Amino acid sequence: MENHHSLELATFAGGCFWCMVKPFDELPGIASIVSGYTGGHTENPTYDSVGTETTGHYEAVQITFDPEVFPYERLLELYWRQIDPTDAGGQFLDRGSSYKTAIFVHNEGQRKLAEASKREQQASRRFKGKIVTEILPAGRFYPAEDEHQAYYKTHPFKYKQYYQGSGRNDYARKHWNGERERQLLRSRLTEQQYKVTQLMEQEPPYQNEYWDNKREGIYVDVVDGTPLFSSKDQFPSPSGWPAFSKPLEEGFITREGGRSEGKPVTLLRSRLSGAYLGRLLFNGPEPEKLHYSVNSAALRFIPKEDLAGSKEERYASFGED
Repeated sequence: MENHHSLELATFAGGCFWCMVKPFDELPGIASIVSGYTGGHTENPTYDSVGTETTGHYEAVQITFDPEVFPYERLLELYWRQIDPTDAGGQFLDRGSSYKTAIFVHNEGQRKLAEASKREQQASRRFKGKIVTEILPAGRFYPAEDEHQAYYKTHPFKYKQYYQGSGRNDYARKHWNGERERQLLRSRLTEQQYKVTQLMEQEPPYQNEYWDNKREGIYVDVVDGTPLFSSKDQFPSPSGWPAFSKPLEEGFITREGGRSEGKPVTLLRSRLSGAYLGRLLFNGPEPEKLHYSVNSAALRFIPKEDLAGSKEERYASFGED
């Protein structure tokens, strides 16, 4: 599904750049993520020089992305979830101007979207203080040293220790997955949708909306609208839940280990919303035999005729690979 005919840049400062790569990495439409330095007044900054807080640079990440696959608005949504936008002195354990937050915009369109997104976050009252994240024009970006690129992959133990100890995850859980968020979800999901996506309950087999759906269209995450599956990859369900041989985009699905009746199982979640979807089985069609068994309550169906002119139009081709 990837199509890199029109790539753009997005640049975000969110504190330590080690922690700002993984949330965006390997998502559909993300071509590359580079850790580096921007916004300063010296040339060729280094990790050590930026750390002296005398160069004016921010630690930042620059993302090359396809806006048709992963729009800038979604990058902004994901960005706010990584930071404390009310902290004017750094981020979490890291103090100093190089760790401040900022959105560096590359054109007028990005500026308008960033400003609207910032106003929306302030109006949401999710954060007690005033949002101080600045929106600044993008300038020269200097890639950081090799050892700082994709740090979560190259130094997994150190990264995990640092991330857990920084307080970043605790802050995100409190502000994005707390009681307030649960109440909001309860207000817009049905009881069954909430129980499935948030409490990991299985809906009854053969007594759900899409298990034998024959219409052409796509299925999106009922929580946040992420495109997940297509009817062209759906096959007759052997178990009473919607069955698919593959997702629309691998990067929008995560797999995790679990147990059911004392046996190991592979659980499926929607990566961006964290919603529980169902299970991955291995009794599907040849040759891969993959069987994504998904609860109908975790999905919203968009029929083929409604895809034209929508943001999901790129998935409107059916009956051909």
